Amino acid sequence: MKRRTFLAGLVALPVAGSAAGCGLSGSTTSNSSAGGQVTGEITFQTWSLKPKYTDYVNGVVDAFQKQHQGTSVKWVDQPADGYLAKVMADASAGSLPDVVNVPPDLSFPLARAGQLVDLDQVLKEAKPEYLDNAWQAFEIPGKGGCYGFPWYLNTGPIFYNKALFQQAGLDPDKPPTNFQELEEQALKLAGKKIAMLGQTPSIADFGLYGVKVFDSDKFTFNEPKGVELVESYKRMYDAGALIPEALTQNYTGAGTKFMAQQTALNPGSAYDLGKFKTDAPSLYANIGITRPITNTGNANMFLHGVSVPKSSRNQATALAFGRFVTNAENQVKFAKLASIFPSTSKGGDDPYFTTEDGTDEARVRVAAAKQLKTAVNYTPVQFSDQMREALLQQLADAMLGKKSPKQALDDAVAECNRLLK
Repeated sequence: MKRRTFLAGLVALPVAGSAAGCGLSGSTTSNSSAGGQVTGEITFQTWSLKPKYTDYVNGVVDAFQKQHQGTSVKWVDQPADGYLAKVMADASAGSLPDVVNVPPDLSFPLARAGQLVDLDQVLKEAKPEYLDNAWQAFEIPGKGGCYGFPWYLNTGPIFYNKALFQQAGLDPDKPPTNFQELEEQALKLAGKKIAMLGQTPSIADFGLYGVKVFDSDKFTFNEPKGVELVESYKRMYDAGALIPEALTQNYTGAGTKFMAQQTALNPGSAYDLGKFKTDAPSLYANIGITRPITNTGNANMFLHGVSVPKSSRNQATALAFGRFVTNAENQVKFAKLASIFPSTSKGGDDPYFTTEDGTDEARVRVAAAKQLKTAVNYTPVQFSDQMREALLQQLADAMLGKKSPKQALDDAVAECNRLLK
């Protein structure tokens, strides 16, 4: 799943309780920020948060304005479709909002072009308030600087169908934990005409496999370990362990196939159990939950943040608001409303993320929150949607035997490096 798809348009969920008092990390009653007065009007742009989270965002805005008398925050929410194009068009026109909601891969081209404020320069004291891995995700690799306040994070478990595992003679309580076990079990399932997987590997899967995806100033995922991963998927595809639909360019049905019990395993978020219970009760009765499949020992992380453009005419207020909307108290409250986790160093200490109540939902949530502390954003910030499409096409050619796995990856890397330039 694309990172932005994973996070944008957050899953509508029941309210899970009020925010606990966990300190106003990043919040201050001081009326100054980064050397300027916190006053005047700013515009805050989010990505597909209306109407589900209207009350929450309005509450944050009202609290900020109350704390900083003389400020006015205009909230603008853009639809998910075309958001990338909208932000880049505004950047080209020099009309970016004062505070803009972006994931790391969207902040990267803006930061590289010198359009975003470097928080390491103007607000370095804020860094300890956030998880180190989240703060680092908004840096330009190899050059340093941080160009966004980390906002909400996500990771998730692997879900698998215990009934399908049993049909293939596999132990339903011993799902795969690494990629070697994944292939071994997938081939056994395929022998019983059961597909294990519903999607080809993403760039993050290469990172989870242990591939050095990017080095210095170029993509390198065609290294021997990368070829190994594609060769493994080729063997699974040939055996019927990977469904053919996964090779199509605009395919987004992996989750649907899993819910229809046409595949045996699928990654998801910590909050998918509620959807299974409602929309796929027969699957829910047989659902297995395990940690992410990884050769590195670290899970994958998705995240969003908010950046402040240099073009803002009111940077002091914009920086103060960016820090306020992402402080621990506001993030914990948001996380309890949506399918996300806080990126603050203290947010994950809230009992909601550390204490189980006997339900599967709480067990998954607590496990996911724990693994986020050491999770890695395996997708390089340089990796664009065009590059994702190029990789998907080359993987399809490899699965279909049109190219060798090595040739397919060489071609994918060449195209990604061309696009990077």
